[in-house]
Amino acid sequence: MRTPLRSGLAVATTPLLVLAALVGLKQLDPVVAGWAALPVLTVALLLGAAWGRDVARLREAVKQAASGRVVLHGPMLPALGMLHQEIDQLSRLMSERTTLLQRLLKSDEAIVERLPDPLLVLGSDRVIRRANQAARTAFGSELNSVLRHPDLRAALDLALSKGTTQIVELTLRVPLERDVAATVLNLDPPLADGGSILIVLSDRSRERAVERMRTDFIANASHELRTPLASLIGFIGTLQGPAADDPPAQKRFLAIMHDQAERMNRLIDDLLALSRIEVSEHQTPLDAVSLGDLLFSLEEAFAPRVAARHQTLLADIAADLPDVPGDEDQLAQLFQNLLDNAVKYGKEGGTIRLWAGLPPKDATRYPAEPGVVVSVADDGAGIARVHIPRLTERFYRVDKGRSRSVGGTGLGLAIVKHVVARHRGSMWIDSSEGNGACFTVWLPTR
Repeated sequence: MRTPLRSGLAVATTPLLVLAALVGLKQLDPVVAGWAALPVLTVALLLGAAWGRDVARLREAVKQAASGRVVLHGPMLPALGMLHQEIDQLSRLMSERTTLLQRLLKSDEAIVERLPDPLLVLGSDRVIRRANQAARTAFGSELNSVLRHPDLRAALDLALSKGTTQIVELTLRVPLERDVAATVLNLDPPLADGGSILIVLSDRSRERAVERMRTDFIANASHELRTPLASLIGFIGTLQGPAADDPPAQKRFLAIMHDQAERMNRLIDDLLALSRIEVSEHQTPLDAVSLGDLLFSLEEAFAPRVAARHQTLLADIAADLPDVPGDEDQLAQLFQNLLDNAVKYGKEGGTIRLWAGLPPKDATRYPAEPGVVVSVADDGAGIARVHIPRLTERFYRVDKGRSRSVGGTGLGLAIVKHVVARHRGSMWIDSSEGNGACFTVWLPTR
């Protein structure tokens, strides 16, 4: 009631002062003035009540304006009613613009989220404000490690100090080695979330891998093919000359030539397989692979070879082995190479053990995240510790003569290493002379 009373008194002030002045000038009888003041006060109080009511409505309308719903309850004084309509129109316009702005922001977020290249938005304090899906997939929990790269930090300094775009070539080591072109842009003015630096990380690993693949293939193929090719040329010359009329010699030389040709074929196949894996190594495979089914099929496929060497393959594969994200063909090649080595270098008449399951809870060598472990062990001659760090190098052989005699190309474990790296896994080699060898692979399940 205070607002209507004050409003009424404010309205009545002027006519009451006029009446008082007339009485003071003796132009109006005081009694008549008193009776005249009564309707003035009544009308003023009514107008004050209406004014106060309408002002309260306008106050509520202003509160509603943000939501775009201005509701008019009952009639209003003409001037205030017009003002109420203007507020209503302004509210609807603000609501439409807010809706449009929200749609634009969602569209921008969707575009950024779906960009194929990793994108980071940093604040002036260099803390990550936003990272799109490509960045989260490519670097995972290692995003802050990427920002600590010295060359990228130098580019950030220049972008902030000079306000110019910086482009720098990086070789990142985490979560795996890759070549990246980083573009750093200074955002002025900053974004609404405080982002003032934009970083786009364009992966150049595939292009560089293709370049290296061409160079390495020529160098490695020319070196490794030279020996069997020279043997073939020599035997062909012998068959054309001294052994032209010697059937037993021809039979013996043709068998050797066949073995050399097979060796060249295996070498080319392994070089091509390794090159394909290296080209795609920076791309994380996402297909779900049933590791249990894969290992059971390999166990059956190796049965004839194991029997030929009078060996025993003991497989212990957990029934509830979870699926792993991966490339099924490459994982098959990984475990096929490990089993192949176990058959070749294991003791004739010995035992090969294939184990697959979840990591033991008390084991400390495996990563903390969920994963599965597969191990392949043989009881062969074993490997001296001095050789173990180099076993996964291309064409590295502990015993070159024995490796070639059993059909090894020197690329099997190099292929295993790159497949494990592409699947974000880890591998351990445990061996000592005279005690066989055990190859253990850990693969993440998500």
